[in-house]
Amino acid sequence: MSDPFPILPDTPENRELADNVHPRGWANPVPAGRYNLVVVGAGTAGLICAAGAAGLGARVALVEQRLLGGDCLNFGCVPSKGMIRASRALFDCRTSARFGVRGADEVGFDFAAAMERMRKLRSSLSRNDSARRFRDELGVDVFIGNGKFVSRYCLEVEGMKLLFSKAAICSGARPAAPAIPGLTETGFLTSETIFSLTELPMRLAIIGAGPIGCELAQAFARFGSRVTLIQRASQILAREDRDAAGILHDCFVTEGIDLRLGTKILSVQQRNGEKVLRLEREGRVSEVVVDDILVAAGRSANIEGLGLESADVVFNDNGVTVNDQLRTSNPDIFAAGDICSPHKFTHTADAQARIVIANALFMGRQKCSSLTIPWCTYCDPEIAHVGMYERDARSRGIEVSTLTIPLSEVDRAVLDGETQGFARVHLKKGSDRILGATIVARHAGEMISELSLAITNGLGLDAIAKTIHPYPTQAEVIKKLADAHNRTRLTPFLKKVLAGWLKWQRR
Repeated sequence: MSDPFPILPDTPENRELADNVHPRGWANPVPAGRYNLVVVGAGTAGLICAAGAAGLGARVALVEQRLLGGDCLNFGCVPSKGMIRASRALFDCRTSARFGVRGADEVGFDFAAAMERMRKLRSSLSRNDSARRFRDELGVDVFIGNGKFVSRYCLEVEGMKLLFSKAAICSGARPAAPAIPGLTETGFLTSETIFSLTELPMRLAIIGAGPIGCELAQAFARFGSRVTLIQRASQILAREDRDAAGILHDCFVTEGIDLRLGTKILSVQQRNGEKVLRLEREGRVSEVVVDDILVAAGRSANIEGLGLESADVVFNDNGVTVNDQLRTSNPDIFAAGDICSPHKFTHTADAQARIVIANALFMGRQKCSSLTIPWCTYCDPEIAHVGMYERDARSRGIEVSTLTIPLSEVDRAVLDGETQGFARVHLKKGSDRILGATIVARHAGEMISELSLAITNGLGLDAIAKTIHPYPTQAEVIKKLADAHNRTRLTPFLKKVLAGWLKWQRR
């Protein structure tokens, strides 16, 4: 019997992955009476819900139709960052002449070997999300099959009925495909199939310049593909700080990525074994000929086949509707992760799952609106952000003062040869209260947490100014922001008073 959810290519490491996240011949348990919590979907949100609730003594059932680990393990964070690391290593080798390395231009590269490394690492990490671990170590009843609500308090899977006191819908989302004439007929890759490649596409068109599109555009360009990145908006990473996106834009151009911004795709067709995209920009029509097309243009919520109507759960095209406490229209059913959140990040799904455990099982009143959610796009340099952008604050009637320190003023960045970037903070005017921050740096994702911690705990730049930062580090740029804020407090009048005091001391 063929595997309904094959993980390609058929290699030893992918067989190990499948054995962990969708084991062939898995025997579903006999339902154990009424569960404290039934979790639908075993991505990040579902796994955290199930593991956390079971660890606190709840009787938990976890239902997954496809692959445990969800998008993050199988098609998202894990494989993409494995590829990005390989592309960064190759880029560093080929640009190392500036550090005195000889023979940099002669560095070879094996795409198949890089992909094999990614698959091996993914399979090793999959043990944490495996069906056997959740069953044998965590005490969760793991059901593999399609879960469908048949009433307000019952879910059916493979003909078995699971009764519950509370349920959590964590079924996630999948790649969306835009309605472009000829796209489906011509064929395309998504984030669910791109990591199955074993040969490098020499010409690759990527539709969508959001985080996924930008990360993979740079990775494949560094591997040696001729990448064309197509975006309807006039800016890559359209929601990010314009200056931050501009730095990455310039890097992409330098690295040979063909950026087609403000561009509409009229049609796609197959011609002589090649894929041809007809584009329009400012009334001018052109063609791009490629070997493969990657669609990275948004995601669609996995709401089909869940029987949400039978459970009186309200939903729409964006997913399940929840309130600030992640409760659906059925007060005993909650949701977490990509199925209900506009912030489709693994760490957001993790945080929301913890809210569900508290609110569903322990009558908590925790709110999503209280979360401080940072995010990072893992290009080179990375762009990390937390809190408000300046436009957000102004739209709420908050007066803002903005401070920016370029990495060229940070000694460690200069020594590392990584001066492309900056740290920027938005303060409530007249105070040190941090409203939001953006960091553009090679390791911005590692640096943003200090500012996230400050916002979460109500700490201002004054607290950062009092914190000793090791020298030399690139994170010292955050201390420089705090020092810059302190200098703004030295008004001409205060400076005159201090100068007078010091003059008196010299008498």
